[in-house]
Amino acid sequence: MPETIHYLTAEGLARLQEELQYLKGPAREQLAQRLRAAIQQGDLSENADYISAKEEQGFLEGRIQELDQILSHYVLIDEEQTNREVVNVGARVTIQEEDFDPEEFQLVGPKEADPRKGRISHESPIGRALLGKRAGDSVIAETPNGSIRFKIIKIE
Repeated sequence: MPETIHYLTAEGLARLQEELQYLKGPAREQLAQRLRAAIQQGDLSENADYISAKEEQGFLEGRIQELDQILSHYVLIDEEQTNREVVNVGARVTIQEEDFDPEEFQLVGPKEADPRKGRISHESPIGRALLGKRAGDSVIAETPNGSIRFKIIKIE
């Protein structure tokens, strides 16, 4: 099965690398200390601290595996790319729906998407509808709440 490629900005890459380093270092050590303390309390079958720490350990190790997978299969988004004639991952796009103020979005990979901060996934309905389009194009995005029609004002 082919590995999923993750699109990351330089900022997103640094954030994930920092999180991984923290999880593999200080977070693991703190959890190991909690486990040692819980084990010293005796009977593990009814030890809530031990059970809680083991559950947390599962989540921590799962997140470490997820980050390792992302960081071993990513493509760095070139935000300085000079060709901004068409929308692609990394582009900042200003769109306008009828009767609404213009909105600016940056197309990023799903791991960095944060619509409140204007960062939408290229895999989202609006992101997919924007890919490959040019400034001035009218676009229709099929969303779970119905169709949205908007115009691309500019691409940066």
